[in-house]
Amino acid sequence: MATVQVSEAEKVYILHGVRDDLRVDGRGCEDYRHMEIETEMVSNTDGSAKVTLGHTDVLVGVKAEMGKPRPMVPDEGYLEFFVDCSANATPEFEGRGGDELGMELSNTLYKVFNNRYSVDLKSLCISPGEHCWVLYVDVLLLQCDGNLFDAISVAIKAALFNTKIPKVHISEDEEGGKEIELSDDPYDCMRLNVENVPCIVTLCKVGHRHVVDATLQEKACSVASLIISVTHKGTVTCVRKVGGGSLDPESIFEMTETGKRVGKALHAPLMELLQEEESLGKKRQKVGFLG
Repeated sequence: MATVQVSEAEKVYILHGVRDDLRVDGRGCEDYRHMEIETEMVSNTDGSAKVTLGHTDVLVGVKAEMGKPRPMVPDEGYLEFFVDCSANATPEFEGRGGDELGMELSNTLYKVFNNRYSVDLKSLCISPGEHCWVLYVDVLLLQCDGNLFDAISVAIKAALFNTKIPKVHISEDEEGGKEIELSDDPYDCMRLNVENVPCIVTLCKVGHRHVVDATLQEKACSVASLIISVTHKGTVTCVRKVGGGSLDPESIFEMTETGKRVGKALHAPLMELLQEEESLGKKRQKVGFLG
């Protein structure tokens, strides 16, 4: 994860501000920076979205390809994640640093999104045990200014909302074999129900309090963070602790409650924005929310 060095004076300034619920950029402890979302950014994908959160930039592309269902769940499709940490985002992503972070992010995203509670995986099944849709989700980190998990999760939800999967028509030939035909009509497609797709909220423990959407400077003052994925109903689907410091049970409980509250509030404006942007068609302009 990208890091910055802060002086002792800067650290004291940040800690005192967080204690008084007034951060360096004027936000309260539970406030996000301005966020902008654009969909249909990449023409050779089935769905895509770009999210800008402060100076963190994330691009997500979704490609649907036919594959074979996994033996344990023959009536479901599945998602695969790949995260590319561009060295342009921060010099720390060069070489092994970027590869290790990419693997860490991919593993967490897999746990959060690739399950039947987040995405209707049964809708991705074409023919049980034989054919299914595999959604390859490619994440490109363009610029890093803290809070990668939250930005990536919003971009993934937006890209899945934007994804259009061709309708499949199955017929039998004279010998009883199955023939699969894909519709070439761009309007004859299947859309995913993203209502239950969670958003990730990262809470950083700074001093005796915790903050949402930490900048790199605030992250440098944090002892540990809690990554929480939350659905639109406020249900927690995944919790992960990162960082070298420890968190006491009371802090974990308080951070989880904050994460549930903040995460639940994220979904409604996000879905409103995505539906509004889609209704505008080609006349749409870049729109921000939580700004």
